[in-house]
Amino acid sequence: MKNRILHIKSVLILIVMIGFTSCDQEFLEVTPKQRIILKTTADYNLALTNFNFVNVSLAYGVGASQVIMGDEVAAYKPYFDGTTLRHQRFFRYEGDVYQPNEDAVEMDGPMTNVYAYNVIINEVLNSSGGTEQQKQALRAEALAGRAWTYFLLINYYGKPYNESTSASDPGFPIVTDADVTLTDFSRASVKEVYDFIVSDLTAAIPNLPAVSSSRIRMTKAAAQSILAKVYIFMRQYDKAVPYLNEAIASLSNGQDNLGLYDYNANFSAGGAFMPIGMFGPAYPAMPNNKEIVFTKQFSNTWAFADNEVVLSPKTTSLYKASDLRLNFFARNAFFGADYPNGMLRRVGPSSTQIGVIVPDLYLLRAECEARLNNLSAAVTDVETLRKNRMPLTDMAVPSAIASNQQELVKFILEERIREFSVMGYRWFDMRRLSVDPIYKQTIDFTHVLYDENGNVSGTYTLTEDRLTLKFPEKVINQNPGMDNNP
Repeated sequence: MKNRILHIKSVLILIVMIGFTSCDQEFLEVTPKQRIILKTTADYNLALTNFNFVNVSLAYGVGASQVIMGDEVAAYKPYFDGTTLRHQRFFRYEGDVYQPNEDAVEMDGPMTNVYAYNVIINEVLNSSGGTEQQKQALRAEALAGRAWTYFLLINYYGKPYNESTSASDPGFPIVTDADVTLTDFSRASVKEVYDFIVSDLTAAIPNLPAVSSSRIRMTKAAAQSILAKVYIFMRQYDKAVPYLNEAIASLSNGQDNLGLYDYNANFSAGGAFMPIGMFGPAYPAMPNNKEIVFTKQFSNTWAFADNEVVLSPKTTSLYKASDLRLNFFARNAFFGADYPNGMLRRVGPSSTQIGVIVPDLYLLRAECEARLNNLSAAVTDVETLRKNRMPLTDMAVPSAIASNQQELVKFILEERIREFSVMGYRWFDMRRLSVDPIYKQTIDFTHVLYDENGNVSGTYTLTEDRLTLKFPEKVINQNPGMDNNP
């Protein structure tokens, strides 16, 4: 995809002009062919400290599509009518979201990063001035970063992983070269992309550091966590558990300050998250946030000042009144009146973390253990999170649920909604659950638009086709040999 998959000129301008942080111009050059030149091992090390890798979208202030497509949200017509056409189309589960001349936000940042990762993967071993161990570690970081990026892309543009059809389901083009003159791309199958992701991660893990000086940089625990999540999306839960065990064990063994925040302490009088202002709790920024193992983030406009996407009445009912996660929601619109039907607006943090975070690790392992019928271990993990989110008197999993495998899995899936509402996690869970014969029923396939009085103004049904995004018309026109999603 000459102009859209590699974004030749715009990609390199962004990387050179704004992508690399704290760097001097002499270490980075661009040849007449627009190719990045890095020379020393230190150059490649600095290249990985790149905020272009951190921020998933290059379009600041544009809400991520996965947030607005989740079944935990509803829309409020007085504000929905004034939002962007892109946002309206995603909420209505329409196929054609972008105008014929528009680029896809979902591809801009990720494909920029794939190019940059490929530069490092293909060249760092030949760099000067570093040891072999240092070079292998940097290459491993880039491999794991590329794997995370492809995991995001395949969950936008490929069908949910289904073992029986993955070899024939169209996925996403696999790009491993850093050659911007290449123009011939075709879609690999979903299975090929997942195999590619697993291969990158398994190659990277042995050479990654146990600890890092920055949450921007990949560690062994982060890569193990990503690989575990990939296996979960492949419904290979037994393969995921050992990697989650190692990653969680490393939280207390490493030098990084990692763990769960206790909301009981932090939301108490004088607690670190207080006071709660118009932009939400005083939640720690990324560099100091101990729940972040590896950071990837996007600007979440529906956790800041946008009013049209809210927590649905059904989702609001999942929370107990004592659940301290409700401190991240407001009853009213930003500088507006209260919503009807008990709907709530998210109020922070405005940058949503979707890399590797501690709450996700505990809930993923809990789900795996429950699915493997290790119920006590699953209960321990979900309660480890809950005791840090609500008073101890309310944190226990009800005994009737704790002893029933299917009910416990459902409870854990609901806990994921309570923990990650309006953060985009639910959309990806919906995708993987859509091919699960037991838990597909937990998906709500209808979006509801409410008017100012709380009456239903419109309903929109999620179809199987809309579990994948369509490539923009601009991409297909520039690559006539590439088939689009239906």
